[in-house]
Amino acid sequence: MKILPAIDIRNKKCVRLVKGDFSKSVEYFNTPLDQALLYERHGFKNLHIVDLDGARKGDLVHFDIIAQILSTVNLEVEIGGGIRNLENIKKYIDLGAEKVILGTAAIKDKNFLKEACNKFKNKIALGLDARSGFLSIDAWSDEMGPTTLEYLRDINNFGVSRIIYTDINLDGTKLGPNYKRTEEIAKISNCPVIISGGVGNLDHIKKAKEFQNKNIEGIIVGKAIYDEKIKLDDLAKEIDA
Repeated sequence: MKILPAIDIRNKKCVRLVKGDFSKSVEYFNTPLDQALLYERHGFKNLHIVDLDGARKGDLVHFDIIAQILSTVNLEVEIGGGIRNLENIKKYIDLGAEKVILGTAAIKDKNFLKEACNKFKNKIALGLDARSGFLSIDAWSDEMGPTTLEYLRDINNFGVSRIIYTDINLDGTKLGPNYKRTEEIAKISNCPVIISGGVGNLDHIKKAKEFQNKNIEGIIVGKAIYDEKIKLDDLAKEIDA
């Protein structure tokens, strides 16, 4: 199973939120580049990056920082946050991003998602962020009408290459992911699913591995790393275990 340590960037710094609340943002010492290099030194192969300021403003606020990371580390990187047009997708792909994550723009405009999937085959990941089963957009500040499953059924044949499902109510809490809802999504999804939100200890990682043969390909780990609830040495042992 892929383990994707996370870097969320706000005000040029590594931060973590709790339940998507920007008023509860916690800053950490390492720069985003230092954190990426730290992950690489520990043997991780994948990396999840979100430009939080970009997500709020709808543009690539921290493009230069992310570009520096991509040019420095040898990791498979998925990137999200503020990517709302084809030009910006291409910018990250040209830099070597493995996947570009679409969220708000894709949910507001399904045709945009379809066009992106057609133009950038096998490069588009879809971020489905939800509270109580309903999709949330604009940096988790607004909720849409459709449920996650309803929306997924509508776009399931567009050619999305990966889905990242985040339960916002669990994100940053370290109480454990919503395995049940993620499994429901994986059952109907035409592409692999990544678990996101709530990881707090190694047992949560081990439990995720029970779903490896159920169209779930990986798990994102964030706050538990920064708060040292999970040691990187121990987490790295789970990569190929």
